[in-house]
Amino acid sequence: MQTYILSQQSNDSSLAENSAACPANATICDGTSCVLPEDNFNQTLSVVLSTVLTVMLALVMFSMGCNVEIKNFLGHLKRPWGILVGFLCQFGIMPLTAFLLSLAFNILPIQAVVVLIMGCCPGGTASNIIAYWVDGDMDLSISMTTCSTLLAMGMMPLSLFIYTKMWTDSDAIVLPYDSIGISLVALVIPVSFGIFVNHKWPSKAKIILKVGSIVGAVLIVVIAVVGGILYKGSWIISPKLWIIGTIFPAAGYSLGFLLARIAGLSWHRCRTVSLETGMQNTQLCSTIVQLSFTPEQLELMFTFPLIYSIFQLLFALLILAGYRLYRRHRVKTKTDVEKTEQNEDSKSEAKINGGFVSNETK
Repeated sequence: MQTYILSQQSNDSSLAENSAACPANATICDGTSCVLPEDNFNQTLSVVLSTVLTVMLALVMFSMGCNVEIKNFLGHLKRPWGILVGFLCQFGIMPLTAFLLSLAFNILPIQAVVVLIMGCCPGGTASNIIAYWVDGDMDLSISMTTCSTLLAMGMMPLSLFIYTKMWTDSDAIVLPYDSIGISLVALVIPVSFGIFVNHKWPSKAKIILKVGSIVGAVLIVVIAVVGGILYKGSWIISPKLWIIGTIFPAAGYSLGFLLARIAGLSWHRCRTVSLETGMQNTQLCSTIVQLSFTPEQLELMFTFPLIYSIFQLLFALLILAGYRLYRRHRVKTKTDVEKTEQNEDSKSEAKINGGFVSNETK
């Protein structure tokens, strides 16, 4: 486990003042955060829920693959303009945004590092589920998630090397390449089976897709609740991290959409790129944080990945709700226009036919 050289002056001064605010069994408490020891119940709960959620996620990604056409998927790989735009958003906009937010709020070095780790992570699989519900380009969404996870093997060390120089040595951050590899396998294999099913049995694939999309929506909420249960010991952290955790995903969604639109992508692909940019792999960030920091350092930023996860989900649901309202209004308006045009056509025909108008057009 790696360590960092950080100033402890603020920790020493706040320890005496805030010790009464922490539970008696807290292993770490300096007024900024309280970390409780894991009991056997939490360990068992973590293992069981992780297993169940992994299986459910694999099934959901299988169903998402059932909406992917082989020709369209290969087309994105052969003409990867959309993937390149997503790459620029994922490993260009997000790390830079994390760096600027850390500077703007003048947070502690250890907190800046975790914000940067979050910004350098690849896209999460939840973006594929939301992309389906907002009528995004599923072929582009799946290919972007796959490529960003694969490219994270090299882009994460490079981005962290560039942006963390002023706070710490990038070599001290432990990147779990095995976890990245597992995420890639867990994404590629189920999606590949889904693509195969869609190719061989299109009618069955549509049924699987409908069921999987509903299960996926439920799964996103369950993951957020589970995260709250497993991280219940450290909710008292710096208000600055709460603010950054709110602004960061919103900036990712907005800037991703803007860059995609500037690049000339269609509206449904802009929505896809936006979601892929703002929705990060928060589970990977949590793994890196726990591998890289000592318990004394974890107290300052222990739940930032969870905070980001909550707000990225909240904003994604707001985007989904806004899009659904827009589509409903658009369809209603379009229907009204079509009916008006039909009435006008019928009345014009009535003048030609001696003024007869049928009851259906009155």
